[in-house]
Amino acid sequence: MSSPRLFEPRLVRQRKRRAAAGFREGAFLHARVAADLADRLEAIPRPFPRVLALGGGGLFSDEVRTRPALAERLGQIIEADWASGDLIVDPEHLPFTDAAFDLIVSPLMLHAINDVPGALIQLRRALKPDGLLLASLFGGDTLNELRFSLLQAEEELLGGAGARVSPFATLQDLAHLLQRAGFALPAADRDVVTVRYGEPMRLLADLRAMGETAALAERHPRALSRRVLTRAFEIYGARFSDEEGRLRATFEILTATGWAPHESQQKPLRPGSAKTRLADALNTAEKSTGEKAGS
Repeated sequence: MSSPRLFEPRLVRQRKRRAAAGFREGAFLHARVAADLADRLEAIPRPFPRVLALGGGGLFSDEVRTRPALAERLGQIIEADWASGDLIVDPEHLPFTDAAFDLIVSPLMLHAINDVPGALIQLRRALKPDGLLLASLFGGDTLNELRFSLLQAEEELLGGAGARVSPFATLQDLAHLLQRAGFALPAADRDVVTVRYGEPMRLLADLRAMGETAALAERHPRALSRRVLTRAFEIYGARFSDEEGRLRATFEILTATGWAPHESQQKPLRPGSAKTRLADALNTAEKSTGEKAGS
C-alpha cells in the first residue's frame, strides 16, 4: 500500500531553493538540532569513517568542526540536501549504493516527504552493518498554536476551514516506522522548543527563511486573505501569548536512533531463557497462577 500523498514535492523543492541563499541566517532550529546530534555522537566512543549528512544545509559539518575530538572520529562527511551541499537529492529516491556509510545523520529533512517508511528503508540499506542512523524531524505538536488560530479564524469568518499548516508524525509513529524499516535497537525521543515572538509576522518570516511554509498536495480552495490572517493573529495573541505579550510558537523535535542489523548486536532474550527469576529479584515467594496471595 502506498503512503498517503500529503506533500507536493515540487512545492517542497521550490520552498527549499528559495530559502537556500539566506538559510543560515534563519536556521536557528537546524543549528540547535545539529548541535544535539553532535552531542549524541560524542557519547558513542567509536569511529565513523564515512558519514552522510542528509539535510541541515551544511550546519552539521559546521558543528563537527567546532569539536576536534568528534571531528577526529568522523571521516569524510558528504552533505546532501534539497538545494545545496555536495549532492542535491530527493530523500524519497536516494542515489546511494547499499552499505555506503557508517553513519547517517538527518537534521530536519524527513518530515517534509510523503514516503517516510520508504526513505527509512533506503537509509537502512545505505548503512554498513552496525552503522548508525540519527534523524531529527518536526513532530505533531509543531506550530499547533498557528494551526489552531488559522482554523478558528476561517471557521469563524467563512463557515469552514482547511489545512494551512503541514501535518507531522507523532513520537509513536516514528518509533513504529523505525521497527518497520528493519532497524535494530530502534529508539525515538522528543524535545519541545518554545520560541517567543514580539509579533506574528516574524514567525512567518522565520518559516519562509527555513523553507518550512506548508507545501501540501491538497491545496486550500481559497487563498489566505488579509482578513482571515488578521483575525488569526488576533486569536493567536489572545490564546497563546505570555505575560509580556509575546507569542509562543511550539516546535516539537523528534529524534530517531537506529542501527543497521549486525550479528554482534544485543538480541532480546527468547521467552523462557532468563536465568534469574523475578521472584528472586523481588525477594518474594513465587506462586502458581491458581494461588492467592496470603493463602
